[in-house]
Amino acid sequence: MKKETLEKRVKIANNVMYYIYQYIDTDINLDTLSMDLNISKFHMHRIFKEEFGKNIYESIKAIRLQKASNLLITNRYSTITQVASLCGYSSQTSFIRAFKQRFNCTPKKWKKDGYKEYSKEILGKTIDSLDIYDFNLEPKIVKMPRLKAYYIRHDGYDRNIRKTWQKLYAWTLIKDIKNYKQIGLLHDNPVITPLDKCQYIACVVLEEQDKILDSSLPTFLIPEGVYAKFHLEGVYGDMLKFMRWLYHTWLLNSGYETKTTPSYTIYEKNHFLEDDEKFILDYYLPITHV
Repeated sequence: MKKETLEKRVKIANNVMYYIYQYIDTDINLDTLSMDLNISKFHMHRIFKEEFGKNIYESIKAIRLQKASNLLITNRYSTITQVASLCGYSSQTSFIRAFKQRFNCTPKKWKKDGYKEYSKEILGKTIDSLDIYDFNLEPKIVKMPRLKAYYIRHDGYDRNIRKTWQKLYAWTLIKDIKNYKQIGLLHDNPVITPLDKCQYIACVVLEEQDKILDSSLPTFLIPEGVYAKFHLEGVYGDMLKFMRWLYHTWLLNSGYETKTTPSYTIYEKNHFLEDDEKFILDYYLPITHV
């Protein structure tokens, strides 16, 4: 396959995935999407499955349930019906049935404490202790603008993200880009999502939002909004401990709730590109007032 054709196919698949995440709270219309992309619906489905290994409908269902599983924990003041609606379910009955099939647990039980055993099974394989660390951090509440990002998608949250960042760094060198931010975008909560299923996106946001001609990379918009901003320093592995504290302790006691939009990090020092695996970063958690 020609390089030009391959790049085009990757862009189409990524655009479809971005659309799903952007409109996960709606009744996603694939006919409209295929028209927007100027390709046939059949061709769109085929490219997506070849790139991601699963069909579009399976992806939409999986993303809806992953988002819901997180909101049921963090949004303690929201009802199950409200969470279902936020994740694109028009029927509470269909949501409960799909959730129970996926997690072997009802949303009501999951919201109460059912997620804890599920979380232990995931984190017990990745950190030394299942205790919730006390990071004792106070965030700044900030309004962030919409950011245009060039990106490479990575399946899983693991050390192989390093290879993805190296590719993105090489791209900045080839394009002679000097002023930019490195951003890691996290669609999933790794406390309750198996790490190999997490969607991590390595992003570059230019200081000057000029369009790069003939870019081999796709672009998307990181949404504007209100975020809780945490400053954090540590080494590889500390981020999982921080997220456990963030979602299981800070958010539950904060008086805020989170949304379906992704959290992200802006790196001052990127542990995926450093030999000592140390990081300095600001973590942005999307929030809404109760």
